[in-house]
Amino acid sequence: MAGIPDDPEKRTTPSSATSPASTIRVDRSENQLAQSPSTSKDEVGEFTSKADAPPAAASGSAPEESRTKLETTLVITALASALFLGALDITIVSVAIPTIAEEFGSTAGYTWIGSAYMLASAAGAPMWGKISDIWGRKPIMLIAVGIFWIGSLLSALSKNIGMLIAARAIQGIGGGGIIILVNVCISDLFSMRKRGIYFGVMGIVWAVASAVGPVLGGVFTSQVTWRWCFWINLPVSGVGFAVLAWVLKLHNPRTPMREGLVAVDWLGSLAVIGGTLMVLFGLEFGGVTYPWTSPTVICLIVFGVVTACIFVLIEWKVAKFPLMPLRLFRQRSGIASLGVAAFQGIVFISGSYYLPLYFQAVLGASPLMSGIYVLPFVLSLSVVSAITGLVIKKTGKYLPCIIFGMSVMTLGFGLFIALEPQANWAKIIIFQLIAGIGVGPNFQAPLIALQTTVGPRDMASATATFGFIRQLFTAISVVIGGVVFQNGMEEQYPRLVEEIGPDAANMLSGSNAASSIGFSASLPERSRRIAQEAYFNSLRTMYIMYVVFAGIGLLISFFVGSRKLSNDHQIHKTGLKDMKAAKEQEKIRPPVDGGPDEEQRVPEENPERPPKESGKGKKAGKSMKFFFE
Repeated sequence: MAGIPDDPEKRTTPSSATSPASTIRVDRSENQLAQSPSTSKDEVGEFTSKADAPPAAASGSAPEESRTKLETTLVITALASALFLGALDITIVSVAIPTIAEEFGSTAGYTWIGSAYMLASAAGAPMWGKISDIWGRKPIMLIAVGIFWIGSLLSALSKNIGMLIAARAIQGIGGGGIIILVNVCISDLFSMRKRGIYFGVMGIVWAVASAVGPVLGGVFTSQVTWRWCFWINLPVSGVGFAVLAWVLKLHNPRTPMREGLVAVDWLGSLAVIGGTLMVLFGLEFGGVTYPWTSPTVICLIVFGVVTACIFVLIEWKVAKFPLMPLRLFRQRSGIASLGVAAFQGIVFISGSYYLPLYFQAVLGASPLMSGIYVLPFVLSLSVVSAITGLVIKKTGKYLPCIIFGMSVMTLGFGLFIALEPQANWAKIIIFQLIAGIGVGPNFQAPLIALQTTVGPRDMASATATFGFIRQLFTAISVVIGGVVFQNGMEEQYPRLVEEIGPDAANMLSGSNAASSIGFSASLPERSRRIAQEAYFNSLRTMYIMYVVFAGIGLLISFFVGSRKLSNDHQIHKTGLKDMKAAKEQEKIRPPVDGGPDEEQRVPEENPERPPKESGKGKKAGKSMKFFFE
């Protein structure tokens, strides 16, 4: 690798001819850093050289300073179209699931039609970041879109509930890759400070998809067929694929296939996927298919946890290029950011996933109208997500957004407990608006907080880990919410037998409840009201649980550190060659390990570690000064 020129005045600028010396490498040595007078570390620890920005031809993507507004618009449009696919398919089926489960006569279908997508999305999330490090962002993004397209086609053609669940899992693999890689690409394309606004744009896209999805799902289910929830993905996927292939320009390392396959952490991938599946299967079966004390449930959960521990050992001792480098978990602020993402994901999905169930089962709304009734929630979080991005870009501060969001989210979901079995539209609309305002800020702010704690070469792994944690806990949330709801209906079985008879009570108890909404609507008026009250009681118990989760997330948010974000931008090159060079550099000079209570200050010459959190010497998270600054 060429050294950095000693004379900063003679360095190559973005408009100059491309040369090997003009590209700043993340894995350069201490001597090179010491010799470079114009190389500086920005406010979150990324090393940049304003006089020596990497030219587009050298890196495969234009640096921020030389990219035109049109190019930026096209890139963001391409990424937004890809993200729209992954987000739309979570929500478009939410109002159709009762109809699908009833058509196939499935007792467990309600939960698994949704959770199969999110489970596969979460289980595969860690791999996408590392694979894109090996082969580059663009080709892996296109592969993810292609997998999503195939899963959509198979879902639309499903003949039974088993085929549909399997097809949804294929969709989830592709959709998870899309969600992860969109954030990775934005991190590659923009500076730490400017990422806030573009993450905010993606938050809007996510919210719009969440808003449009239930409405489209309701229209298709009531007017045509639920299969159109999946047919619609095919043309959108095709257009998204074409746009990405045309405008997304990022570094392509052209890693040979054989060398890349050898470098993939297959053992770690198998362990994380296996552990995730076993834990979620155990949670799904517990109390419904099998008693919680049954050997099946206990073994699944215990072996899942053991497999997760094995995964940690693999990442620590075995993997040459681990999916989740353990150095990501050395700083308290980074761990807290992941915790906020986990609990925000748990609570958020309960609104978009189970509010339609409230509208259909308790208020007797059609699938179409239940999608419309959720609009106050998704539109408010959309607007607030955009505002959050602007605030972060303007101020360079993210911690106030995190704490504000978690506080209001806890309040909003607590108010859901006060909903009534009858339609009180003032409460329904106001409570959803408050909940949406609380959810919106924490789509992007915790990710930015996490990225401030890692070096450039770990950015993709950190982003993938963030996505994995959020998607995993989102999938767990759907399963746990379904279990609590079903157990609540089971507990009311004796009362239902007494009030509406054993036959009707059997249809509404336990795992049958979610797929029997149509049956409950056909009951005589008195029996229907009793059934609706039973649904309401179970949903209220479920939301009490979600409020507890929101409160835990709020407490964790106070441990997130605060750093002022920089406008400097550095392009990180992908490829196996650079990964190996960084690995060798780590052997020569291992990263400094911070203690559990306070991140250790990193020497200025270390390019892989950010400096200690700002705050005039005070520990971040220990003082509310950061919140009011």
